[in-house]
Amino acid sequence: MINNVMSRIKTEMFITFNEVMKWFNADEKLLHYKPADGGWSIAEILEHISLTNFYLLILIRKGSLRALENSRDNSYKSLLETYEFDWDKMQLIGMPDAFNWSHPEHMEPKNKTALEDVRRTIKHQLTQSLFYLDELKNGEGILHKSATSVAGIGKIDVYHHVYFLVQHAKRHLLQIKAAKEEFDGSRQYNISNDIVNDIIEGRYVAANLN
Repeated sequence: MINNVMSRIKTEMFITFNEVMKWFNADEKLLHYKPADGGWSIAEILEHISLTNFYLLILIRKGSLRALENSRDNSYKSLLETYEFDWDKMQLIGMPDAFNWSHPEHMEPKNKTALEDVRRTIKHQLTQSLFYLDELKNGEGILHKSATSVAGIGKIDVYHHVYFLVQHAKRHLLQIKAAKEEFDGSRQYNISNDIVNDIIEGRYVAANLN
């Protein structure tokens, strides 16, 4: 059971962060485009993902250490027989419309970090996440729970916290895609206006030549 849980978490992590990393190669205008509703640009969203990962990984690291300490007598192995991972509850994190989420100030982007540094940070954070999962490969991660106030989830074990990190990134990938759609729409509108203006200007010039 625990092997299946870890395999799924890792698979979703690779897929999700592979998608995240692709956005660093986007056009500069797209990266820094500010949505009409005043929301974050794609560059700011990427920075926010890295900031949130930082604080989640603090919880994951502490939880991993305590879980390993609690596993020394191996008595936890009988608990693995009835262990269930709450996929449905955790997937709410990845749904932007599922609940209102107010981010603390220390997780808001400051626009002071170069995007290349943000990219390197997220790559390192992915490595860290995989390291903690490997440290807990025998199921030790079920032995420590810590609370989260997000979406009323309550106390969750280390595996759930790692999956939280993945789902948080998924949530913001949807936000990134929405920003791109708006950007593409505004660019198309500008192109259409340019064409109309060119036609009007052309007619004006032609009328004056006659």
